[in-house]
Amino acid sequence: MNQRRTSSFAFALVALAAMAAVAVSAAPAEPKPIQLPAETVKLKPSSLPGYVVAQQKCAMCHSADYIAYQPPGMTVAQWTAEMTKMQHLYGAPISDGEVKVLGVYLAATYGDAKSVTAADRALSAEASAPVAKPPAPTGAIDVQALLNANACLGCHAVAQKIVGPAYHDVANKYKADPAGASKIAASIKGGSTGKWGTVPMPPFAQLTDAQIKALAEFVMKQ
Repeated sequence: MNQRRTSSFAFALVALAAMAAVAVSAAPAEPKPIQLPAETVKLKPSSLPGYVVAQQKCAMCHSADYIAYQPPGMTVAQWTAEMTKMQHLYGAPISDGEVKVLGVYLAATYGDAKSVTAADRALSAEASAPVAKPPAPTGAIDVQALLNANACLGCHAVAQKIVGPAYHDVANKYKADPAGASKIAASIKGGSTGKWGTVPMPPFAQLTDAQIKALAEFVMKQ
């Protein structure tokens, strides 16, 4: 009888061990981090103001390949309609003025360049021209409006990495550097590559020095 009990107990232990092994093997594996390949396709350069806007805004949502894959004969009206769709249907962070300059740039470089008239080019330049305003002190600059207008929050968040680093991480990197705010300001104005990974940060040279300083100081406080 004791031998039977011992055998039954041993069998139960073996069965429990087998069940535990199955449970471990069935446990979901840790998700592997996704590393996207570096962007190698570049937008076609142009002196048109839409080229700068495309560098800053289009790459937030898709590769430059997406533009190159569109029908080659698209006119300025068709490209402008496409940008309007991106703005209203997909929520692309582009203004009405940027829709116009992007339509002209994309038609001239990727579509039917003959459809771009002198009036279109003039309208594009007018839509992209900054409105002359007296310089305001840094404290009066609406940083949140700047972040929204320039699609900064599409790539960055305060506390977590999105496409680019979290503002909190940037602040930690430069908090002990007396020139930290200046270095951040230089990256905002001129763009940067390789500091936080393979995805480049486009330049925001259209911003005033006061606006760039306000953004840099905002990042340093996070």
